[in-house]
Amino acid sequence: MSEKGEKSKKEGGGYRKKILAVDDTVIVLTRISDTLRNDYEVVTVNSGIRALKYLQQEKPDLILLDIQMATKDGIETLREIRAMKDRSDIPVIMLTGMEDKATVLESAKLGIRDYILKPFSSEDLLGRIRKVLEPDRKQSFEDFCKEMDRK
Repeated sequence: MSEKGEKSKKEGGGYRKKILAVDDTVIVLTRISDTLRNDYEVVTVNSGIRALKYLQQEKPDLILLDIQMATKDGIETLREIRAMKDRSDIPVIMLTGMEDKATVLESAKLGIRDYILKPFSSEDLLGRIRKVLEPDRKQSFEDFCKEMDRK
């Protein structure tokens, strides 16, 4: 829901949750958009700087955030999001092309809800998003860290 209390209308009269996808690769953004557009309103931006500008005006229900980006990487962007008034509580799922445990754990300390290793399947992406956006499926931070320790 945006700050102004508006929600995206869904065909048939319902409302769709809004997801902000941040990645510097057009192919990844297109894949995310194609996968999610039937269930969610998807806004795509190709940099951390653009994501932060967007967040000054809007408050999505979830952010998909790539770790490795030029200029401002995902960790820097996430730190700034967590410092923003009225935006620090937005659930974030990190996207990463490499399995770097230290970076994922660093982002976990900043309160991410999950991470997805690229390339990802459409089913995995949808499943992880639903897990975060559906309250009865939320994973606690402790469970997330335990899962990381097993990897």
